This record gives sequence, C-alpha cells and structure tokens, in this order.
Amino acid sequence: MTNNSMTNNDAFVSLADVSKHFGSVVAVDHLSFTINSGEFFSLLGPSGCGKTTVLRMLGGFESPTTGEIYIDGAPMSEVPPHHRPTNMVFQSYAIFPHLNVRANIAYGLRYDKIEKAEVERRVEEALEMVKLPGFGKRRSNELSGGQRQRVALARALIKRPKVLLLDEPLGALDKKLREEMQLELRALQESVGITFIFVTHDQEEALTLSSRIAVMARGKALQVASPKDLYNHPVSVEVADFIGQMNFVEAQVMDVRNGEAVLDTAGLGKITAPVNSDFVHKGAAIIVAIRPEKMLLSAERGSDGRATVQGTIKTSAYLGDRNYFYVSVDGCEKPLAVATPEAQASGEKPLDRESTVWLSWADNALILLPHD
Repeated sequence: MTNNSMTNNDAFVSLADVSKHFGSVVAVDHLSFTINSGEFFSLLGPSGCGKTTVLRMLGGFESPTTGEIYIDGAPMSEVPPHHRPTNMVFQSYAIFPHLNVRANIAYGLRYDKIEKAEVERRVEEALEMVKLPGFGKRRSNELSGGQRQRVALARALIKRPKVLLLDEPLGALDKKLREEMQLELRALQESVGITFIFVTHDQEEALTLSSRIAVMARGKALQVASPKDLYNHPVSVEVADFIGQMNFVEAQVMDVRNGEAVLDTAGLGKITAPVNSDFVHKGAAIIVAIRPEKMLLSAERGSDGRATVQGTIKTSAYLGDRNYFYVSVDGCEKPLAVATPEAQASGEKPLDRESTVWLSWADNALILLPHD
C-alpha cells in the first residue's frame, strides 16, 4: 500500500494492521490506511477483493481477526454497531414496504427518545436535503429507484453519523440515473460535510465521486491516492490496468543517465523516458505504460522529431466524442489502443481497417512500472 498522504495526526478513521479471516479464507490482509474528516473516500476493486468486508468491519457488522479500527480517536473493537458513530446505506436500500417515506426516514430515531416535534422537524429537514419535499406520505412502491435511494440516504443521515458507509448504493440504477445520482451524492456530501466511505467496483464512479481512493485486490490496498494521482501515477501494472484503459509494452533498461532511461522496448524500438523510481536501473526488465489519449495517430510520419512507430489499424470503435483505434505494431503482443477526438479522426484521408498509420507520443506520456 502506497501514496497514503494522510498522517496519523490527520486521521479521523484509521485501520491499523486490520485482517479478517473467514476460516481459511483471508478476506482482508493486514490493511492500514487513514481517512480524513469530511473526506469522500472510496474503496475500489473487483468482486472478492475485500472492500465490502472492510465496510462491514467499520460498521461493526464484522469484527477484525487482528488489528484495530479507530473512529475519531476511539477504538471500535468493543463497540456494537448501534453505538458506533456510523450509519450504513446498502445497495438494496432496505426500504420498509409497509411504511411511508416519512416513517422510513424516522425509523432510525425510534429508540433515541427524541420529542415528536423534533423528529418531525428533522424528517422535513432530511426530505429537503435529499430533494424529496412533499414525498413524506408516499409508499415505497410509489417511488422510482432514484427516489428510494434518496430515502435510504435520508434515513441514514437523519441520525447525524460522523461517518456514512455506502455499499454500492447506486448499483441498482440504470446508467443515466446512476450518473445523475453520482453528482447529487457528491453535492450532498459536500453540503453535510461528514465523512463518506463508499464501496464500488466501478472505476468511473470512484473517479467522479472521491477525494481519495483505495484500490484493493486480494484483501490488500494496492495504492491509496487522489483520482488524478491514481490515473497519472499508478504504482503497479495492476493499478494501471484497473484505472482506465492502458497500453503496456515490455522493456529492458539499457542505461540511465541525467534523469532519463534509455529503453529497448518490444514494439516501440529504442526510446527514452524520465526516471523517478529506484526500480529503473541498468539491466532491469520493466513495463512501459501509455494511456490511449496520450498517443497520437497520423496517416503520415511526423517530422517534429518525436519517437514514432508504424502500425496497422485492426479495428476501431466510435464513442461519440472520440474514436478508439486498435493498432497492430510489430513486436507488441496486443494491438495498441489510441483515442483520438472525433474531429481528428474525420480528416481528409479516412482511417479504415488495415490502414497504415504512424504512432507517436511525448516522453512525459510514458509511465514506467515495475515488472510484476
């Protein structure tokens, strides 16, 4: 786990060497990171990576096998779920069908000995917060998916938790509504100012919502960083492959001098790239990674002195604002993906399948990664 920019003094939520075993299965493996107060923090990874288990341990629904979880400086191992300063929103929303919206939202306050007038005031405040004023008397079967999600959020927030835990709460929504709710959820988090810890397997969703992201696999945090740092400075092939689309080319380091590596690559020939990591040394086998949008494609060989390589278009995909071309290059195991603006792809000479093209890139477009 790397790139955790928070110090212990900043920590509002802290996982200290936390592991969770289910029999012989290690679901979470010596996990340590911190989350700041008021942060929108996401746990991102494929199914089975341990992200939901982490969320359940934070909420008190599972106990760590080893390690400790701290919230606002207090250890949580002996604190039951209903006494923790957390609340949870599930993917299924868990809206009670026999209760109307108002009763669903007020449900969490039933044991708090709050006067009826105060409950009514807080319910109205919660309805306004999630943009559902006037919906109090509706039943769950009279609500859309997005409205049910808002009710679940309101029911969690009315308890005024210090930390809101969200287990893929947008997973049941269609794509358009999901994108709309992402923006609303981020705006809601900024308005209430509490810490949100969000679980998702959707990389775009994590990049859109989060101030920082922990990329998880096999119960470990591979990297903890801001969305921009994860995208532009991944620390491993696994992280780079999970965040966005990436081209990978094997390379041998021929020499390192004046802050630059001379590389002999499989397909791109001999190229140079800036060095900022100790694993790049003479004789090392490494991986060169390039984002599709950082590659330039042309029907003619450029004359600007940039490194270029010839290839053949094997297929393409039109995505509205841009085209993706998949270019076969001698020496590369897989075709290289190149993303071009739609206008660039519609020049005088069409770029059809089997067209010969030239690829180029700037040196600072190259990301050097250790060979896994």
